[in-house]
Amino acid sequence: MKIAVLSPVAWRTPPLHYGPWEQMASNLTEGLAAKGIDVTLFATADSQTAGKLSAIVPQAYEEDKNTDAKVSECMHISYLMEQAGKFDIIHNHFDFLPLTYARLIKTPIVTTIHGFSSPQILPVYQRYNDIVRYVSISNADRHPTLKYTATVYNGIRSGDFRYTQGAESYLLYYGRIHADKGTHEAIQIALQSNRQLYIAGIIQDEAYYNEKVRPYIDNDQIRYLGAVGGEERNSLLGRAHALLHPIHFKEPFGLSVAEAMYCGTPVIAFNKGSMPELIKDGKTGFLTNNVHEAAEAIADLRQIDRYHCHLHAKEHFSAEKMVEGYLDVYKNL
Repeated sequence: MKIAVLSPVAWRTPPLHYGPWEQMASNLTEGLAAKGIDVTLFATADSQTAGKLSAIVPQAYEEDKNTDAKVSECMHISYLMEQAGKFDIIHNHFDFLPLTYARLIKTPIVTTIHGFSSPQILPVYQRYNDIVRYVSISNADRHPTLKYTATVYNGIRSGDFRYTQGAESYLLYYGRIHADKGTHEAIQIALQSNRQLYIAGIIQDEAYYNEKVRPYIDNDQIRYLGAVGGEERNSLLGRAHALLHPIHFKEPFGLSVAEAMYCGTPVIAFNKGSMPELIKDGKTGFLTNNVHEAAEAIADLRQIDRYHCHLHAKEHFSAEKMVEGYLDVYKNL
């Protein structure tokens, strides 16, 4: 069985700090390669994999601002589709654009839907309902008009994170700085609970950051660390008293939530989207509805067993479990 994994080209695969779709494409590719499966990763030329790497785009367009994003995307997708006959299955992690080739090639396409950026993209998914196998990353993110083959939760690589038994007193916000992700609310939770907050992530909305985040940064109680990856990410997640995840949208998964729990860190999140599927309320964290409830939940963190958080994430959100889920999808084609 020859598998082609199509990763986005916004960031390198795997990403250096941010790039959740690229990270999942990488985790899947490496997991398949570890099982001896013939897998080719289509990504930027500076990407890394234990499988085969095929690339026409030299560098990610978010990392090279002289690059036109649409040109990179068109070159990248067509580069795979022109070689489609070499593969038994194409696994698409690139959203809806590759679907437009589905009736032009014979190779079946599996598409992991990492979320819907807008209702306006739904007609593309609906048009290819009959020929493309769709996989959701949570039951909460399924759209009623689409046919799904399976739900496969995102899986994290165990070697990238480790369980940390002891914790420091700071709270952590880890994710892109955007109103949807609730950076401002995380600050308010920290202020109400009189806790130190570390903020880590890329600034996706500059205006939001300047208005709702930067005025509170005093480098004492509220600190902004920038984008954090690698070993620093593992240490930051593992030493946190809790991860704050006060989202304002129906998040399809929430990778940082699984990563934090894998490190043993409980999560306090707003009860939206996939959060009830990731967090065992009262066991691995707390599902809350507003800033006040979240701030009050901090006092209850002492009842959370950090090792139970780790075991929960390891059982449900490991790369090994994700790979097995996708192998079942391939076998059922």
